[in-house]
Amino acid sequence: MAARSVCRAGSAAGRALLWGPRPSAALLTLTRKRGAATYAQTLQNIPETQVTTLENGLRVASEESNQPTCTVGLWIEAGSRYEDAKTNGAGFFVEHMAFKGTKKRPGSAFEKEVESLGAHLNGYTSREQTAFYIKALSKDMPKVVELLSDLVQNCALEDSQIERERGVILQELKEMDSNLADVTFDYLHATAYQGTALAHTVEGTTENIKRLTRADLASYIDTYFRAPRMVLAAAGGISHRELVDAAKQHFTGMPVTSKEGSVPALAHCRFTGSEIRARDDALPLAHIALAVEGPGWADPDNVVLNVANAIIGRYDRTFGGGKNQSNRVAALAAEHNLCHSFEPFNTSYSDTGLFGFHFVSDPLSIDDMMFCAQGEWMRLCTSTTESEVTRAKNYLRNAMVAQLDGTTRVCENIGSHLLHYGRRIPLEEWDARISAVDARMVRDVCSKYIYDKCPAVAAVGPIEQLLDYNRIRSAMYWIRL
Repeated sequence: MAARSVCRAGSAAGRALLWGPRPSAALLTLTRKRGAATYAQTLQNIPETQVTTLENGLRVASEESNQPTCTVGLWIEAGSRYEDAKTNGAGFFVEHMAFKGTKKRPGSAFEKEVESLGAHLNGYTSREQTAFYIKALSKDMPKVVELLSDLVQNCALEDSQIERERGVILQELKEMDSNLADVTFDYLHATAYQGTALAHTVEGTTENIKRLTRADLASYIDTYFRAPRMVLAAAGGISHRELVDAAKQHFTGMPVTSKEGSVPALAHCRFTGSEIRARDDALPLAHIALAVEGPGWADPDNVVLNVANAIIGRYDRTFGGGKNQSNRVAALAAEHNLCHSFEPFNTSYSDTGLFGFHFVSDPLSIDDMMFCAQGEWMRLCTSTTESEVTRAKNYLRNAMVAQLDGTTRVCENIGSHLLHYGRRIPLEEWDARISAVDARMVRDVCSKYIYDKCPAVAAVGPIEQLLDYNRIRSAMYWIRL
């Protein structure tokens, strides 16, 4: 889309450049100014997000544009945090079954109908939300809404399909075990939120997948796939009025509550400073993740912590720049060969979060890399400078505008925002929040969440050199005279 936009903006000057005499520098400058929107203009020209709530509680939200395509999806307040130890994995199983036919479109008829539109169907399950979305031509929006409605209201759950998908999921679980980054983060949740629902993996355990029944899956759908827990989001060349009309036609009959009544409120998942170590000296590299408890989605401290993470930056051995990179951790890692990759993260949930970093290193570099990363945390708490904050804020602004790239990303942004915040927060508001951050705020907020706090640690691989937990804990503060 960007290339076509440039061609349209170039207009006569662009055609002259290709097929005629070369235009003057002044003409090219004028053309360039006419075709390129400034950052401020981009924020101001974003279409308004329109939201309508149907009588049954379903929220319908959209952002209209002149795109020839659209993405329409359902974002549902359901995920592994809503499962218990016996049903963990039910949501992931249901996601698989959703694409395997409905009562109206049995077997592969559902997928064939999506393909006949030239559309793309996808979905995912996380700890607090489930999503199903379809990208199609804008003219097919009413049909897409019908398909999504059929998917969540009439999932067939045929016994033969359940057994077939059971085998598929079990194979996926085996393959996931080879992704050590994901394994490390699952261990991090297991130790940070031990004994609570957030300790569960999204995919569930092998034992659970083997024993989950059709009744378990049907109960999960009946409990959580309810209109008040859903957002029908759309972005692209669609009309909000037509989207609402389609939603009224296909979702009006969806029950508000399950057969068993209202869903119990989420229990608070208490953070615990502790560790899990899965040592395997046969592996070539060590994966280490360390985190403290962060804020929930709606906490304004998230913006400041994101600025802090932008100051820390990320590193991969394949990056250019070497020791000349502006981020201290990246420069040290490159100069002293401390790790293969390093990345901070800020993972938020409804009422809690994980703020930390993950790195991959050779076995003999673990101690040095941990010392470097924790030292950077302490520096953020005590010595953050305004120049660093300015650079980090510009980085965040760039990442924020990147959310406008494509209807699918915009649609996901709308759906997730309405579940997390109850509204779609405009980019202008995000920009104002970012602009308000200064070095003192970064120091104060980082001290609040990091300084002298007990971290959660997860380590996988050849981790003999990883220091004792008490040594890691002692590096969470500096003795200052």
